[in-house]
Amino acid sequence: MGQFEKGTLYVISAPSGAGKTSLVAEMLKRDPVLGLSISHTTRPARPGEQDGVNYHFVSRDAFEAMIAQNDFLEYADVFGNYYGTSQRWVEQALARGEDVILEIDWQGAAQVRRLMPECVGIFILPPSPEELRRRLTGRGTDADDVVERRLREAAEECSHAQEFDYLVVNDQFEVALKELLAVVAAQRVRTAVQQQRHATLLSRLASS
Repeated sequence: MGQFEKGTLYVISAPSGAGKTSLVAEMLKRDPVLGLSISHTTRPARPGEQDGVNYHFVSRDAFEAMIAQNDFLEYADVFGNYYGTSQRWVEQALARGEDVILEIDWQGAAQVRRLMPECVGIFILPPSPEELRRRLTGRGTDADDVVERRLREAAEECSHAQEFDYLVVNDQFEVALKELLAVVAAQRVRTAVQQQRHATLLSRLASS
């Protein structure tokens, strides 16, 4: 990438069961320029998790100090543990010309848009309420009341889908993946980006 090209921040949201995590993981595999924003959290690391890979694990005091210094693009207290996105890290990655994916819920996405309105929002939808229920129950890991709660939360999440720039329906995984990668490809050939990348070519063509 050129010296002055800035990367793009992709804010991706979806209800539980829409397949966001699997789609993002495959996007990262297929596009080496994409990176994933690693959140800070105060919750303890689970077996197999690594600091700086799954999360940046910090103390509550350290996290609250970061809040006081306005270090977060967004943060939330979830069941007594903080989770947040470092604004400094994201801005440094974008300045290096890297494209960054931030997986987050619609409320966090709204916080990010206020601070970085140039970000690109993508919302991933399930193909139907029935399919969403099938996926959630098919996991076999959640009790019925948990599934019902996730479905209620999904309805709330989906009611905010129109706030995002792009909507992708994850009916067939490969189709949804191609659409997500198409959004990324389209962003990279925007005129503003190409003017920087191909300034010499544009100048030569205009004067030929």
